[in-house]
Amino acid sequence: MSIVNAKEMLLEATKGKYSVGAFNITNLIQMEAVVEAAVEKKAPLIIQTSVTPSKFLGRDVLVAIYRTLAGAAPIPICLHLDHSTDVKYCKQCADAGYTNIMIDASKQEFEENVRQTKEICDYCHALGGISVEGELGTVSGVEDQVKVVENEAALCSPDQAIEFIERTGVDLFAPAIGTAHGVYKTKNPKIDFERFEKIAKLINGQGVKVPLVVHGGTGLPPDYVERLVALGGSKFNVSTELKYTLIDTTFDYISKNREQYDPGKIDIAVKDAIRKAVGRWIDMLGSAGKA
Repeated sequence: MSIVNAKEMLLEATKGKYSVGAFNITNLIQMEAVVEAAVEKKAPLIIQTSVTPSKFLGRDVLVAIYRTLAGAAPIPICLHLDHSTDVKYCKQCADAGYTNIMIDASKQEFEENVRQTKEICDYCHALGGISVEGELGTVSGVEDQVKVVENEAALCSPDQAIEFIERTGVDLFAPAIGTAHGVYKTKNPKIDFERFEKIAKLINGQGVKVPLVVHGGTGLPPDYVERLVALGGSKFNVSTELKYTLIDTTFDYISKNREQYDPGKIDIAVKDAIRKAVGRWIDMLGSAGKA
């Protein structure tokens, strides 16, 4: 039960009108913290790694830690590769034991996006037990190595979304609706809720087929989050907030305890802060008690 792919849990989330938190981690402390938070809340969980930390820490190391933590947890947990633009690396992570792969060919022309996404879908489905996420349109901001400036971002076409899903066989779909990676520069970001609602109805209106993903969770007002979940967003990505929490907590601890040289105490402070942040997200997404 504990080691699963994303599609299994997100089909249930879509039907149940809640969302599963997908939290990007960059080290073991963060991974332990998100697992502990999800276990405390009895919530399903998606652990995400961007390409850079995946390569730096080692995909085999991350998979080994994931399997150790997930195997001992009483909740379903998925390990997701986030925003990989490299087809070869997607396949390598699938081979290593990631249970969900995102091939991000969203900056390519439509036909090339379809081709790359289908290639990864065919590969992962042949291996078995691995689901695939694809994206149409581009989300502005920076996520790992993927940078999209605001005037380059393009929102997802609802009609193309149907074609994209049918031609690729993708398991999860991330439509660009105006959300952004990083920190929003305004308190009222321009999110196209109507576009998202139309896409959700076209894809899942006659029965849940392909769960929808919301990128750029950090900084969205709670009422925006609740509305996107209600409209069908069943996977909610949170990355930047955990990076800020890690760095800010470390800085604050060292500043207040300059005479101490005990890394373990810094780790404890960071883990506690990450766990609390993830717990707040789980409550906001409505996934507590859903494991």
